[in-house]
Amino acid sequence: MKQILDLCDYLTKTWVPEEKRWGWGEGLFAYALTELDAYLKEDRYLPFVTRYIDKYVKQTPAIDCSDTAAPGLASYYLQKKTKNANYKELTDKVIDYIKNCTKILEDMPNHFGTSKDAKTYPQSVWVDSLMMFSVFTVRYGAEARDKELFDYGAKLPAQFAKYLMDNQEHLWYHAYWVKQCTHYPRRKLFWGRGNGWVMASFPMIYQYLGKEHPQSKEIIEIYRKTSLALLKYQRADGTFETVFNKVGKTYRELSATALICGGWLDAIAQGMLDEKTFLNPALKGYNACLDSIIYENEGVFFPEISRPTVPMKVIPYTWYKWMPLGRNWNYGVAALVFAALNYQKYLDSKQN
Repeated sequence: MKQILDLCDYLTKTWVPEEKRWGWGEGLFAYALTELDAYLKEDRYLPFVTRYIDKYVKQTPAIDCSDTAAPGLASYYLQKKTKNANYKELTDKVIDYIKNCTKILEDMPNHFGTSKDAKTYPQSVWVDSLMMFSVFTVRYGAEARDKELFDYGAKLPAQFAKYLMDNQEHLWYHAYWVKQCTHYPRRKLFWGRGNGWVMASFPMIYQYLGKEHPQSKEIIEIYRKTSLALLKYQRADGTFETVFNKVGKTYRELSATALICGGWLDAIAQGMLDEKTFLNPALKGYNACLDSIIYENEGVFFPEISRPTVPMKVIPYTWYKWMPLGRNWNYGVAALVFAALNYQKYLDSKQN
């Protein structure tokens, strides 16, 4: 945990929270910090998260797509912690969007919603929305006893799987284009971080459903199928590549690795996965991420994170393969923090 705290301490001291946009990467990073505070039982990162959210209390953000729903996880945390009506008002805007946005395929939203990107990109559902849209939906619904929202969120994992999970490979495509009635990419190309969102978000959602919920059995079944499919694509060093089924032809991608292996640790702790089969692969990948952390010139860096990736209409394999890598991308750091917390959750489960 020391390396994780060093990394988060460095970023929260050097990043200016008021300069961060209301978006998915920033929202997940802020949410990861709140989860870390909850684990530590202290307010180590509360000032950073508060300054970030306070900007948007004063300057109402556009909440118009799945990606701009994600910061609701952080505003909701502050709402619960402080009882401040301003945070509730901001969270309510996210809830209003989730409940009232147009659903384009069964109960799933257009990933780009009504944002400016929706004007040029085909109507589509994305695997990313499982994390950006669905985790908040189920958590808020469970904790606030909003049955409508809770029941809605519980349906989403199976619906996303119906259209995005390959029936033979049991891996997930990046998107599904609704009017074209096809997944995208159309070839069997399986993007690393997209499958990582699945592996990380399913246990987060299951945590609030519980094993007795009518949707839980199907969620576990889907999760196990994809988890087993992923095992053969894990590299010898414990990591995963940015395109799974092109092993050795792309590059290792550590945000995907953290999401997958951290998700496995969460799932093992909750009894969703067999410990005998998945514990060693999960630990191997998680430790590979930790070992990659760089201490350099008084800074701390988590490297090998591919940049934000849209499923483009250009040749998709080339697009994924040549997507540049960077360090300390906010969503990549969030993925690593989730993995660290899930490792602690696993350890705690062995003591109980």
